[in-house]
Amino acid sequence: MRGPLGAVIGRYPSSDGTTEIGGIIRHNRKCRDIVFLVIFIAFWVAMIVNSSFGFNQGNPLRIKNESCKHLAKLEMVILLTYGLDYKGNLCGDKHAHPGLRKLELKYWLNPNQVYQSGVKDSQFKLSNARSICLWDCPIPSEDSLNWVCDYPEGDIRLSMRDWINRNYDYYEFLTPEMRNTSLQLQGPCYPVIFPSVNVYWSCQFIARASNISLRHWQQMGGVNINEDMVIDKSIHRSINSRSSVLKRYMADIGKSWPVLIVCGGMLPLFLSVIWLLMIRHFVSAMPWITVALFNILIITVTMFYYLKAGWIGNDAISPIIGEHDPYINVFGRELHHLRAVAILMTFIMVVSILTSIAIVRRILMATSVLKARAKRLFCASNCLQVAAKVIGEVQALIIFPIIPYAILAIFYMFWISAALHLFSSGQVVKNNCNTNCCAYDLVAKKVNCDGCCGYSIHYTPHIAVAIFFHLFGGYWATQFFIACSSTVIAGSVASYYWARGETSPEIPFLPVFASMKRLIRYNLGSVALGSLVVSFVESIRFILESIRRKLKVAGVTSDGWFGKIGNHTSQGCLRCVEWTIKSVNRNAYIMIAITGKSFFKASEIATELIMNNILRIGKVNVIGDVILFLGKLCVSLSSAVFGFLMLDTYKYRAAHNKISSPLLPVLICWALGYVVATLFFAVVEMSIDTIILSFCQDSEEHQGTAQYAPPLLIETLGDQNEMQRLTQ
Repeated sequence: MRGPLGAVIGRYPSSDGTTEIGGIIRHNRKCRDIVFLVIFIAFWVAMIVNSSFGFNQGNPLRIKNESCKHLAKLEMVILLTYGLDYKGNLCGDKHAHPGLRKLELKYWLNPNQVYQSGVKDSQFKLSNARSICLWDCPIPSEDSLNWVCDYPEGDIRLSMRDWINRNYDYYEFLTPEMRNTSLQLQGPCYPVIFPSVNVYWSCQFIARASNISLRHWQQMGGVNINEDMVIDKSIHRSINSRSSVLKRYMADIGKSWPVLIVCGGMLPLFLSVIWLLMIRHFVSAMPWITVALFNILIITVTMFYYLKAGWIGNDAISPIIGEHDPYINVFGRELHHLRAVAILMTFIMVVSILTSIAIVRRILMATSVLKARAKRLFCASNCLQVAAKVIGEVQALIIFPIIPYAILAIFYMFWISAALHLFSSGQVVKNNCNTNCCAYDLVAKKVNCDGCCGYSIHYTPHIAVAIFFHLFGGYWATQFFIACSSTVIAGSVASYYWARGETSPEIPFLPVFASMKRLIRYNLGSVALGSLVVSFVESIRFILESIRRKLKVAGVTSDGWFGKIGNHTSQGCLRCVEWTIKSVNRNAYIMIAITGKSFFKASEIATELIMNNILRIGKVNVIGDVILFLGKLCVSLSSAVFGFLMLDTYKYRAAHNKISSPLLPVLICWALGYVVATLFFAVVEMSIDTIILSFCQDSEEHQGTAQYAPPLLIETLGDQNEMQRLTQ
């Protein structure tokens, strides 16, 4: 059993014989959990080293040759967006040889190679098919045969500008030998037989050969060209591969960074401050306002997903970039992802609305059966009023969250930039293929059958480890900063409570900064430990979920009812463990701020207080936490709505900045909005929890009657008859 804390939390005699306020809040502290602080610092050093690797490998726009291999260190968004040509150059790279500025579209020259890559059991891969970077996708001629020729070099005396102006066609300048090899689909010029359309900066063939172009080709003595649907599906399958979709999603983040700053940073900051001011002045009406606004916003977000999924209106996302034949329809994997999220949001929306209706009905029904629940709502409202009074007296609490907000904003800019660099830190290397293919070399002036393999971006195994380490570090750092903010708020509110709400001279001058000083000097190790526990549990849940999905794809998991029950039960247990740890941590941070104990000791004290006063806490915390949680969702959903609106402008719907899908940028705006709201709402949330725990400790040390609590709190939590009735 722990010893009594009331004597040291309340008034205590100082060395000069006077009586001071604050007890253990202001004295007898020492550094706690130093080992974990050292681990946290070492982890940050490792994070910097890991990010430096990404910045070094993924950012510079310079190219070098090593051992006849064309290795490139390329700009992150370009690398994640565009394809590679037959020389290993990245389309759109102005530093390539030749310069490919504005030549951003990847086009496959040899239609038979594309067909061969799509044939079942074929060893030929599309990445080895000869490709080139163009300004736009070529289309067949209506009265002749168009050609697309290799980059001009050797005896072809044309500049890149002239080559582009001639629509990539210099067939008339070819020697008889070159023309003969071109008719064998060995270059340097290749016929345009199939129409193509720009799909995510790759020219996808439409398996509908031009009869006129095909007739001219056959009359010239060209080899047979396959016209099967496989030629369409081969490129489509490559564009919609999981790795390609992942790269496009990451590129979307890089392109939409202004949206992330406005909707993920500035907007939730503004909305959170407004919410705090409203809770200060309109505390009684806030539960109703929050519930109504939440329902409006979740319906709005769901409708946006329906719009982008194409189920409402004609605003569905399209993988086709630029103008195209309206009868050409191409579906990308991103559209399926949006539709899956739309279905999920529909379920969440229905559950949320039904739950809100149930809550409102229970609040409005003034029957004797529901008096206990009405009492709980009254208690939650009173606690919100007490918290609002604390915020009014300790006014620095309103602006304090701006400090962790600024720190997190700087951290996220660094972290997201490093993440994009890590994802783009692969090297361009030549494939090792065993295929029989030949292509005319303009420099060597002959057909070369040795270098027909294509190029691809190679990612070494340690890059995956670096990315996972980076993700874990981002989550740990986020939890750490949120925990620091919560601890500072708890220390400030505790100072107010144990001084009986007196503002001067009982409460320390600038209590927020005094609490920050105590945290930095004594308790950073404890906060690092608490945030590590949450991050570790969340990482385990993420890894187990990834393993479960891979086993499901591989068909290893059981499809029977027993296997499904076990799967859902294990997921539910992990989520319960995660929620319990987060709840324990929050209360532990409060006791750390009050007592200065280590993390585990503070957790023990907080848990014992809660168990001894479970009925008092339970009748307030449930509704209070629900209202605050809905408030956070209102801020984050508002960020998502404005994210949709910004991404719906022309800048992000066409040309270079076109994003493949609003899904990931909107989700990130949603997540950032929730993090920012958590920082600001923690002022109210931690104020309520700190007041309640302080009240419980106060009551426990004074035979059930709190001595330091304000009258409104005594009225709310001090009703012993109500406690006895609830236990019946």
